[in-house]
Amino acid sequence: MNNDLIIIMAIIVPLIGMLFALYLSYKIVSQDEGNKDIIFIGNAIKEGAMAFLSKEYRVLSIVVIIVAIIITLLLDFDILNNSNYQLPNIAISYIAGALGSAIAGFVGMSIAVRANYRTTVQAMKGLNPALRIAFNSGAVMGISVVSIGLLGITIIHLIFNSTQAAAGFGFGASTIALFARVGGGIYTKAADIGADLVGKLEVGIPEDDPRNPATIADNVGDNVGDVAGMGADLFESYVGSIIATMTLVSVVTFTISEESATLLPFFIASVGIISSIIGTFLVRTKEGASMGSLLWSLRTGIFSAGIIVLFVTLLMTFTDLFPIEVFWIILTGLVAGIIIGTASEIATSYEYKYTKNLAEQAKTGPATIIIGGLGLGMMSTIIPTIAIIAAMAISYQLGGFYGIALAAVGMLSTLGITLATDAYGPVADNAGGIAVQAKLKPEVRERTDALDSLGNTTAATGKGFAIGSAVLTAGALLFSYSIIAEIEVINLLKVKVLIGLIIGTLMPFVFSALTMQAVGAAAIDMVNEVRRQFKEIKGLLEGKAVADYAKAVEISTNGSLKAMIVPGLIAIIAPIATGLILDKEALGAMLAGAIASGFLLAIMMANSGGAWDNAKKYIESGKLGGKGSDAHSAAVVGDTVGDPFKDTSGPALNILIKLMTIISVVFAPLFL
Repeated sequence: MNNDLIIIMAIIVPLIGMLFALYLSYKIVSQDEGNKDIIFIGNAIKEGAMAFLSKEYRVLSIVVIIVAIIITLLLDFDILNNSNYQLPNIAISYIAGALGSAIAGFVGMSIAVRANYRTTVQAMKGLNPALRIAFNSGAVMGISVVSIGLLGITIIHLIFNSTQAAAGFGFGASTIALFARVGGGIYTKAADIGADLVGKLEVGIPEDDPRNPATIADNVGDNVGDVAGMGADLFESYVGSIIATMTLVSVVTFTISEESATLLPFFIASVGIISSIIGTFLVRTKEGASMGSLLWSLRTGIFSAGIIVLFVTLLMTFTDLFPIEVFWIILTGLVAGIIIGTASEIATSYEYKYTKNLAEQAKTGPATIIIGGLGLGMMSTIIPTIAIIAAMAISYQLGGFYGIALAAVGMLSTLGITLATDAYGPVADNAGGIAVQAKLKPEVRERTDALDSLGNTTAATGKGFAIGSAVLTAGALLFSYSIIAEIEVINLLKVKVLIGLIIGTLMPFVFSALTMQAVGAAAIDMVNEVRRQFKEIKGLLEGKAVADYAKAVEISTNGSLKAMIVPGLIAIIAPIATGLILDKEALGAMLAGAIASGFLLAIMMANSGGAWDNAKKYIESGKLGGKGSDAHSAAVVGDTVGDPFKDTSGPALNILIKLMTIISVVFAPLFL
């Protein structure tokens, strides 16, 4: 295939993707909004989410401007050496990456807050209509993320044709992703924990009860953390894999020109977008479908998209446009992603024995279910680790370090639909909350609960894809850093290098600790506010007065935005400081340590949290005494511990390891 044709394809296909996302958005907003109670609750969630995102982006714009100025002075103008005043290519690319990530998150959340109450209305009609609205909203997010990402990196490549500029684009995307994931994650879990601890355990009212002041804040949190934060997160993963491949074209081991090797990920990504669009049409279910049937409804779309990507890639090798190694590397990436996702699903879904056994441990109290969940999460790292090791070994054998980066592109090639199956979950969760608050018939909540439980499983699968691709991408970027920094070997027998390795291994633990403590502090404020309202607002508990939802939303907003700054700045400053204070080799060791410990910690946290959540839902379905039993109370405690595991600290770790590696690539010239 002509290289010019690939560039044209990488521009036209994302535009088609954006038009498709616009079409889906129109289909969603044209649906019935429901009665005045549903509309009131839906608008309250929408206003709270938009207010948070607006405030968060204002804070982040300051961070982006400061970092862009530093990049301009130190890298573009090189004021430490010869003051080379030229067009600030890297800074411009950095700002473009930040804007792309912010837009991706905004688009996803904008449609999610409009889809959640429309999903409630469709759930009154049946399971499939509700699935279609919720899934279409996720598809808007998924297709928008990959379309904006591919178009952005293509334009940067056309304008600057520089690996440093491309890395700058990735750095901008990572900056927004980290803060958005951490800020949104702290928000959603502070509200969720406050609602659970006071509402369920102290007062004894059901989840999503309108009497609970934290209910609306909890619903808002699902959108700002699990939709906007996740959109920015996976935007960064997607463009990061393409950038890693672009930076390693000089070391590809199979026969292909450097220009073709540079454009190959653009071609794979373009095919992936079209495949994902086709896959969205194949997601269907029937009334009363089991969890297994619902899972296969989504798998049909995902697997179909993957098969199309593989077929087209194989076709290209038969026509001698690409060597056969490309097909095997893409296959390796896709299979590794499926294995990691399936392993996460088996560890967290109550369709399987592991989560059922965990639920059994709730019968003896909170301590045993927490111990069991931690053990389950730790054991669940084995299969993903083997899958990543195998993927790295095979792809390296086929294409060197370029092959490892290309495997990450393959893993994320169908992100458009993989993310759709993840992003629809928070919409289904919100739909169920709205059904309770609007006092709809029980069968409506039963349908949304089925979709919500499926969402918890697909979320674990999505997190598996994200962290798996992060390890492959970060590993490739580590080698890119070694090339730019002129490092031939990292010698662990040197004291500075060993210190760097230990610092890197420590980073994910410090980062997780800061984010966990931030959730705890914000949750305490929320708990105290909910207690205050129940005590001071006469008639609230009896349902004769209305809770002050706005105050609860304000507490979560302010607490999360303050708490996200320190972890984010540490992630940016630590690798630069290590390179300057120790040396470039020590920084390489630091990155290796962070990748290894961050990968395992992220998988463990995501799967422990998912298993605790679904163990609670398993009991709530009527098993082991059902709602209100001692086992249920213990499971609620386990789920509360797991919330920041799976939705705050765990998901942010894959961004952390990629952010640290991409920063090192961007600033590598300073360490020479």
